[in-house]
Amino acid sequence: MFLSALPDRRRVAGIETELLVTGAGRPLLFLHAGHGFDTADPLIARLAKRHRVVAPSLPGFGDTPRPDGVTSVDDIAYLMLDLIEEMDLRDLIVVGISFGGWVAAELATKGSDRIASLVLIDAVGVKFGDRETRDITDIFSTTAQQIPELFFADPAKGAAVLHDLDFTKLPEATALRFARNRESLTRYGWAPTLYNPKLKGRLHRIKVPTLLLWGAEDRIVSTDYGRNYAAAIPGARLAVIGDAGHYGYLEQPAAFADEIEAFLGA
Repeated sequence: MFLSALPDRRRVAGIETELLVTGAGRPLLFLHAGHGFDTADPLIARLAKRHRVVAPSLPGFGDTPRPDGVTSVDDIAYLMLDLIEEMDLRDLIVVGISFGGWVAAELATKGSDRIASLVLIDAVGVKFGDRETRDITDIFSTTAQQIPELFFADPAKGAAVLHDLDFTKLPEATALRFARNRESLTRYGWAPTLYNPKLKGRLHRIKVPTLLLWGAEDRIVSTDYGRNYAAAIPGARLAVIGDAGHYGYLEQPAAFADEIEAFLGA
C-alpha cells in the first residue's frame, strides 16, 4: 500500500507497468488487493523464500497507466495473460488477494496451460445472494479512516500498518498513490459493487487445484461467502485463519504463507 522502494518497470502488451520480481524458484504471480501493494509486503517476502514472485501493479494502480481499452476486471485478466506469456511463466502459481483475487478468478476461468495452481485470499468478484442480499460490504461509502476497522481484525494493528492514514503527514507521492489506487478500485468495482454478474456461472471452468484462504473476522466478505466461492469451483478447498480480517495476510503473513506452502506441497 505504501511503497518502501520503487519497483522496476516493464512494458506489458505495450503498456508500461510497475513490476516487482523477487526470489527464486517456481514462478508465482501475486495480484494485489484494491489498495495496491508495497514492495516490502510481508506475504511477498515469505513467498519469495521458495518462489520467484512476480508482482505487478494492475493498470491504473500505483504509477501504472490505465489504457482507454482497459475498463473492466475482465480486461485486466487478459492483460495478465499477456504478462504470463511475455515473461514465459510456466507451471505458474497465481495468488490473488481481495480485488486481486477477483482478477485471479477471472484469469483462471479463461484457461491457460501455463497456470498450475490458484490461491484466492478473501476474494471478491462474485454475487451469490439474491438481489435483496448484500454479499459484499459497500466500501465505497466509507472513508479512508474507516479502513483499519473494516479491513483488519485488530483495528489498532491496521492503523499501524497504514500509518494511520493521516494525509497531512504522508509524503505527497505516497498520498497520491493511495488516492490513485482508490480511484482505480472505484472505476473497476463501482457498479455492480465489486463483482461481475457473469463470473459465478464461469467458475466451473477453473480446472486447476484451488485453495481459498479466508480471515475468520473478515468484515468485507464473510466466511460464508468464502464457502460459497469454494463450492462453486470444482475441487476447491477453503481454509479459515483466526484473528485475521479482510487484510489478514498483513496481520498474519506467516499463517497465510504456511497454508499456501502446505497446499502447494500437497
